[in-house]
Amino acid sequence: MTARILDGNVLSARVRGEIAERAAVLAAEGVQPCLAVVLVGDDPASAVYVRNKVAACDKAGIRSLRYDFPRDVAADEVMARIAALNEDPAVHGILVQLPLPPQFDEAAVLEAIRVDKDVDGFHAENVGRLSQGQQAFIPCTPHGVMKMLEAEGVPVQGAEAVVIGRSNIVGKPMAMLLINAGATVTVCNSKTRNLAAHTRRADILVAAVGRPRFVKADMIKPGAVVIDVGINRLTDGPDAGKLCGDVDFAAAKEVAGIITPVPGGVGPMTITMLLANTVESAARAAQARSQ
Repeated sequence: MTARILDGNVLSARVRGEIAERAAVLAAEGVQPCLAVVLVGDDPASAVYVRNKVAACDKAGIRSLRYDFPRDVAADEVMARIAALNEDPAVHGILVQLPLPPQFDEAAVLEAIRVDKDVDGFHAENVGRLSQGQQAFIPCTPHGVMKMLEAEGVPVQGAEAVVIGRSNIVGKPMAMLLINAGATVTVCNSKTRNLAAHTRRADILVAAVGRPRFVKADMIKPGAVVIDVGINRLTDGPDAGKLCGDVDFAAAKEVAGIITPVPGGVGPMTITMLLANTVESAARAAQARSQ
């Protein structure tokens, strides 16, 4: 058996088309969706991520504002910019690209973003609302995974789901979304004892551990849905320089029923859900204005 490949590029293109249509309707009503992106320092990966987000906004009809600060900027200067963006009614989403230099308290920066403009879904209030199953901005990567499962018609309710990874950005919110959808969820990490005993039970296996090809074929239940969130650049061997996920894709696809590739799987959906959250924030602002 060879797994069906869940192509994130195809789904992303379709969803972004829907987002662009919604953005156009809002713009025609006088509300232009707008995302402000804050980048501190010159980390090459962060610069690429920001450039891709800005480009995606432009294609979707979302206005983007970009604020670049040098690595040694005083934290107070960035916090002042966030405060100004919070008060700007024309800005609907604020994103601070992580990681930040050491002079910053990342948690404090994320908490400084107004909850209704926290389109990354990292503010503690949004995290709490998500845990209670209330309306909230959902972190973009796990949100994208749920959209992929939905689009593929994967039955989540009643399924055994295992998440490898416990980060605030992916692992924890991913587990919460699966719980809210009715799955029975086990959260593991790289240090979990007898990890394979857990993963072999999974109808849905989400790998977000940050280790290249960490999940081997013999750790996967035959026919399982395998979602690979990891993105790693190999540093040695014949594949040095290439990107790969947290799953040993070549072997895993011979066991799984459905699997996401890296690149081209979850990655495109992350930015797509950022766009979706920004347009949703603009729609809420438009509704509040009309009341």
